[in-house]
Amino acid sequence: MLFPGLVLPLHVFEPRYRTLVQHLTELPASMPREFGVVAIRRGWEVGRQTESGDASITAGESLSLYEIGCAAEVRQITELPDGRFDLMTVGRRRFRLLGLARNDAPYLTGEVEWLPEPKGEPEREGELAAGVLAAFQQYLRVIRRTDEDDAGEQMPDDPTVLSHLVAATASLTLEDRQALLAKPDTMSRLKAERSLLRREAALLGQVRAVPVALAELAVPSSPN
Repeated sequence: MLFPGLVLPLHVFEPRYRTLVQHLTELPASMPREFGVVAIRRGWEVGRQTESGDASITAGESLSLYEIGCAAEVRQITELPDGRFDLMTVGRRRFRLLGLARNDAPYLTGEVEWLPEPKGEPEREGELAAGVLAAFQQYLRVIRRTDEDDAGEQMPDDPTVLSHLVAATASLTLEDRQALLAKPDTMSRLKAERSLLRREAALLGQVRAVPVALAELAVPSSPN
């Protein structure tokens, strides 16, 4: 998953995505080089070879994509000798997927509408962001098993950037992350993150209190 403002490095080796990168490099300099990142809700993409030998991509019969995604803007492209690419991308803006398009492109394409990032109330957002930041730092302390703050760790001052950072870096389920990406504004995202962080910190605290190693709790799977 990708959130606005977050960095996503990619190694491109599949023929269909090599074609995507080539298409992006052919765009006029005035146009942003961006593509959509959407999580799969259910199913998978099905790759196939056409009669001409070109790689193609179709949607599996049970493929279901999430509705909300994020555009990745390509900031750097490094082409490798064998035709692969290393990309450095940054999340740019959210969108709602309206439907998949049918065309000759070897990768999935679709129609989208861009989602607004409404300006909130700075004072209320700032107060809520402070609470989320405190909860996030507590969450990190539980993960690292230390009571000390990392003084060298830089956290964003902007509430919106913080909300996306927490959503991207906390150990949440895909469903939780997707719900945060779909929140209509920063306030609602921060409120949801405050609850999620408290929940995760409590769960991690319970696991930490178990007096034996986690490996000793493993139970062999049973066909029953």
